[in-house]
Amino acid sequence: MNPQLTPLPPLLFVRHGATALNAAGLRCGGDVDLPLIDLGHRQAAAVSRELVQRRARVDVIVTSSLQRTRQTAEIIARHLRCLDLVIEPGFDERRLGDWNRRPIAETQAELAAGVTPPDGESNAEFTRRVREAALVTLLPRLPRHVLLVGSKGVARILGELAGAAPRCPVGNAEIVEFDLAALASSVSRRALECVA
Repeated sequence: MNPQLTPLPPLLFVRHGATALNAAGLRCGGDVDLPLIDLGHRQAAAVSRELVQRRARVDVIVTSSLQRTRQTAEIIARHLRCLDLVIEPGFDERRLGDWNRRPIAETQAELAAGVTPPDGESNAEFTRRVREAALVTLLPRLPRHVLLVGSKGVARILGELAGAAPRCPVGNAEIVEFDLAALASSVSRRALECVA
C-alpha cells in the first residue's frame, strides 16, 4: 500500500513515564538507560486509561530500545490489548554524553544554540537517525494505526519532520498526534518500496 496515495492516519505519540532523573529535573539522554520509577508506572497506566477513554485505535506500538520506553509501551499494550509491539533503536533519545545527570537549566542555552554535548550526539546526527527510523519503521506501517512511545527529543524531531510549529517539550506520559503526510510526500514511491 502506498502512503502517498492513501490518506494516512495521524501518528499517536506518547512520551515515556518518569525516571529518577526526569523527576529530579536532570538530563537523561539515550546513553543512560534507566527504568521507570513508581511515578512513571502510574503515569503509564494513566495514559493507557486515557487512550482507552479516547477509543484510540492502535494496531501496532513502536518503541525505542530504552527501558523507560519499553516499560511504558508494555503497560499501554496490556491496557489496549495490542499484541503487535516493535522495538526500534533508531527512536532512542539523543545521546547527551557529559550533559547527562546535569540540571536541565545548566545546558538549555547551549542545547538551544545547537551545541553538541561533549561525547554526545549532534542534533544533525540525531535528526538523521530519527528520520531514517521513521522512514523504515513508521511510514510503511502508517496505513495501520501506529502508537510510538519515545522521548521528548524524538517528539521534537518528529514535529520538525511533520512541519509542525515548535511547541513546549512533551511531558512525561503526554499524548501528541503528528501528521506525517509531509514526510511521506517528501519520499519518492520508489524509496518507500525499498524500505517497506
